[in-house]
Amino acid sequence: MKRRNFLLAGGAVGMANLITGPNAIAGSGFFVPPEEAPHQRSFMQWPVSRKVHPDPVFLDMAQQTIADIANAIAAFEPVTVLAAAADHARARAKLSADVELWDIPTEDLWCRDSGPIFVVDGAGRMAISHIQFNGWGEKQVNRRDSQVAERVAERLGLPLLPTGLRGEAGGVEQDGHGLLMAHESSWVNKNRNPGLSRAQIEQRLLDAYGADRMIWGKGVRGEDITDYHIDSLARYTGPGRVLMNLPDTPDRADPFHMAALDTHDRLIAAGLAVEVIPEPHIRRVNSYDFVASYANFYVCNGAVIAAEFGDRDTDEIAREALARHYPGREIVTLDVDPLGELGGGIHCATQQMPAV
Repeated sequence: MKRRNFLLAGGAVGMANLITGPNAIAGSGFFVPPEEAPHQRSFMQWPVSRKVHPDPVFLDMAQQTIADIANAIAAFEPVTVLAAAADHARARAKLSADVELWDIPTEDLWCRDSGPIFVVDGAGRMAISHIQFNGWGEKQVNRRDSQVAERVAERLGLPLLPTGLRGEAGGVEQDGHGLLMAHESSWVNKNRNPGLSRAQIEQRLLDAYGADRMIWGKGVRGEDITDYHIDSLARYTGPGRVLMNLPDTPDRADPFHMAALDTHDRLIAAGLAVEVIPEPHIRRVNSYDFVASYANFYVCNGAVIAAEFGDRDTDEIAREALARHYPGREIVTLDVDPLGELGGGIHCATQQMPAV
């Protein structure tokens, strides 16, 4: 079984005109601030689709995990969970009173990928830079999730700026100071952006994030639903600074290990300061499909929300590394194993709305 099971169903509706239209954000002066910059709020999505999560027991576990993350973030900043009105009662039973619910229908929980990408400019304006979600190349039902960003823009009265790209924000990492990194496998791929060259995709990503430089790794195609998103491997923690997790003993037969080493070498060659922390040696879930990523953390106001996997030694190494990279913030660690079983983590399930 491959990471995050493929579900060949559904598809984007209602927004194809935005995808084929001009790149409205190019030269606009908008940019995505660093994740560690102040937030107005965090957005998350409530998973409900039985096509995506056919096991009702596991679906309940996934919902509880989303609630645990939302409740943890809500101790530091406002949190809005998106869900159809019919799903609010079930969600409210698990969410704290501090978490707000909006009537925006969802199927799955990956708000980093299908949620809005907020951009700001020097005049204090805000908009949503729209990279059209299409279920990771139509691998999963996305009739609702493909419209989430547009519906949030409508609710907030914000402009939706088409980028001319299909893809997911989890597939590109940005430092908020002009530098991006990504795996080619998630972008230069006929399931997202057929007919576009890497150079064309790079320019559109730079425009989408208001950045001016990009580092590419090769990544891995077709072995997981995301085609190897960068945010489970390496994260910017400041200008020119990266925190990433790697196995202590890479398996040269594992394409993910080899791609991770390639990305590491490219980041070093680009002159970045890269700190490597180990993947956990001991895990509560012992499965090849399980994603045990310390790098898939989320930075909110005053805190870093991160995963722990039950390995006392590596959990502590990761906690200490996060404390060094984010001094003055509380490090909150959670058991989010259901997300790891689905192929993601805390960062994948969250999306920040910056303060203006």
